[in-house]
Amino acid sequence: MDSKTLVNIGIQRFDRLIEQERFYIDKTDFIREWWNTGSEVTLITRPRRFGKTLNMSMLECFFSIRYAERSDLFEGLSIWEEEKYRQLQGTFPVIFLSFANVKASTYKEMEFKLTKVIADLYEENRCLMMGDLLSDNERKYYDNIKIGMTGELAADAVHSMANFMQRLYKKDVIIILDEYDTPMHEAWLNGYWDQAVEFFREFFNSTFKTNPYLYRGMITGITRISKESIFSDLNNLNVITTTSDEYATAFGFTEEEVFQALDDMGLGAEKQEVKRWYDGFTFGEYTDIYNPWSISSFIAKKGKYDAYWANTSGNGLVNSLIRTGNAELKQTMEALLQGKSFVTELDEQIVYDQLDDDDNAVWSLLLAAGYLKIVNLEYIGIRKTKTYTLTITNMETLGMFENMVKGWFKGSVRIVYNEFIKAMLNDNVRMMNAFMNKVALNTFSFFDSGNKPSEETEPERFYHGFVLGMVVNLADTYKIQSNRESGYGRYDVMLKPFDKGGKAFIFEFKVLNPYEDEKTLKETLANAHSQIEEKQYEAELISEGFAPGQIRKYGFAFQGKTCLIG
Repeated sequence: MDSKTLVNIGIQRFDRLIEQERFYIDKTDFIREWWNTGSEVTLITRPRRFGKTLNMSMLECFFSIRYAERSDLFEGLSIWEEEKYRQLQGTFPVIFLSFANVKASTYKEMEFKLTKVIADLYEENRCLMMGDLLSDNERKYYDNIKIGMTGELAADAVHSMANFMQRLYKKDVIIILDEYDTPMHEAWLNGYWDQAVEFFREFFNSTFKTNPYLYRGMITGITRISKESIFSDLNNLNVITTTSDEYATAFGFTEEEVFQALDDMGLGAEKQEVKRWYDGFTFGEYTDIYNPWSISSFIAKKGKYDAYWANTSGNGLVNSLIRTGNAELKQTMEALLQGKSFVTELDEQIVYDQLDDDDNAVWSLLLAAGYLKIVNLEYIGIRKTKTYTLTITNMETLGMFENMVKGWFKGSVRIVYNEFIKAMLNDNVRMMNAFMNKVALNTFSFFDSGNKPSEETEPERFYHGFVLGMVVNLADTYKIQSNRESGYGRYDVMLKPFDKGGKAFIFEFKVLNPYEDEKTLKETLANAHSQIEEKQYEAELISEGFAPGQIRKYGFAFQGKTCLIG
């Protein structure tokens, strides 16, 4: 590879990449490692844009009978160094499916797109209808596999195709399924989870468990969906997650590979800045893994830094979970956005039914998706419970989270939000009240509109989200500190200007509480100020050199979507 090598972003077919002599880092050792494990069915989870589809295409090109005459694709690559692997090339019938495009807002639409994927498989293999391989009943069955077929027919169709191929080629079949969990994410987001689970449980059982024509199976996705959901019958499944040591360098680029590529492409001087921006992924015992999409894009753009990977997805599920999450989850996000870490237990099986109620399930999802990284792992107590220290992965991911939070205050709401900040900096309490009530009115329910919203909209979800907005929008000029207590307790915020001559702010958020004999927002506001004084919140600022005249103390009293600031 040299500086004249062309980098094409988004080529996911291995044969085209090699034929066109594009930028490619040799990952064919993955073939060797997978073959040597002997696992009947393997599930590998990796974040998006980490080369899953390209590696699956590589497996197809290596094993499929269709590529029997294409040994040229592997000449000069690592897998071609040993004769025993050369003998395997092009010797198996292979079924290769991808659910990457099965994104639907309704179950009916999902079923339509899935049937199209399967119908396309049957069209590609219509040669099976020639000759006398199939019986008359099988021919009728074959013709019924079409777009819009019933879910029952679709769930069994890959099993039947494996049967037909096995009979034609006299050899059991390799089945590859890429991006298996994309439709499941969509099902959760769009409210048809239970229907989707019912279909996929049948599909996976028929395709990968009760399939006597299967030789090896390979499944990829972003998350490890809980066994109880769709893999309940698959006791032959070898699961590889981001914390597993197996296949740790097969997806993504190692630092050695990245630095060599930068040298080859004349960008060697950028190594440390590239590391700051794009390093940080950890797979098993291997640290310093880089996202291939970002590195390829950086090279293609001749050394221009940008959030290439973070910008390739709407991150809808992650956005929804954080936006509608409880107070503790948002407090943890505040710490993460300020470069801190936190400690938690994790279950790498993503149980979607728990995402609204269990913060650990959310952190597991964010880790699997690549947005968080493990910086430490400890085994606690006699039961050796795994406890993880997590932080945001890198600069690129930090930017994604910041943009996500800014997106909560988009359009006219963002304008009003910015006007609130301006009024605050100008000591204009009247306008602070006007703008804050507009922001609350337009975004209050927005922060409590998950799959299981509370019976009464929870004010703390709003003002925790509001504070996250401050953390993002004022990060260049203020250090934001929050003293946490959720529910109907306090949630005070301190804004310390980096310019010691600037104004400092103390906020005390309180919700009108009739159990404390508060009948009006004015009484709630008075209690907020009493708490600021009784707790001597300004002492910390004064000890750091701020004069009392620089310190602004504000109470925020909430009742429903109404706010009083003073």
